[in-house]
Amino acid sequence: MKCIAEILTEMWCLFVEDGSYTLAILLWVGLVGLGRSWIIPGGGAWGGPILFMGLALITLENITRSAGKVAK
Repeated sequence: MKCIAEILTEMWCLFVEDGSYTLAILLWVGLVGLGRSWIIPGGGAWGGPILFMGLALITLENITRSAGKVAK
């Protein structure tokens, strides 16, 4: 059983290096996916650009935070 737990932990770490980054992405995708019709009148064409801009800002923040850790 311990071996299985170690394998699952290694697989989790392989795909998820930064938990807060992963959580932010999941929350943003969920917010845009579920709230698109409430936030954007008519839903339509703005969903993709809003999703992209949010993910780009989340990634930029993560890179900035990671670079600050390395510089110290």
